[in-house]
Amino acid sequence: MDNDELLPLLCATAQGDKNAFSSLYQLTSGKLFAISLNMLTNRAHAEEALQDAFIKIWHNASEYNASKGTVISWMISIVRYRSLDSLRYHKVRKEQSLSDNEYDTQSIDINYDEETKLVNCIEQLEPQQKQAIHLAYYKGLSHSELVDHIETPLGTVKSWIRRGLLQLQRCLTL
Repeated sequence: MDNDELLPLLCATAQGDKNAFSSLYQLTSGKLFAISLNMLTNRAHAEEALQDAFIKIWHNASEYNASKGTVISWMISIVRYRSLDSLRYHKVRKEQSLSDNEYDTQSIDINYDEETKLVNCIEQLEPQQKQAIHLAYYKGLSHSELVDHIETPLGTVKSWIRRGLLQLQRCLTL
């Protein structure tokens, strides 16, 4: 599945084409569900978050901006935000006791063409950056929860995340 395949479906969805939306769903729902399930660890909540995400995709398809990323990355961000909302709503966030080295970048289930490149780029990050990004983006912890969890000042945590994301962006665009 590539952007050339998804973009026409999203454009048709923006025009109210239910068949295009159905095709978009068929092509992407498996990947998007895996992301939601990875974040929520509860099948029912992941299904609910995915349903909410597709409703948002249906209503906001016309807001997609190709200059800001691929269709799948746009859809992933919607699923991620819906999953974070679900975490907060259901209060199912499990505060796992992670030491500095207990996160595994190989378990990140993004599953798209550049997965190997992403994993390689993540491996190049400093350990603190990897941990902060993993906890924030894959476990759904807020900045204040990160501060409490890794016992580091807020400014430092934000700097690790910001610098790590910038380094990932540079690495992925090479």
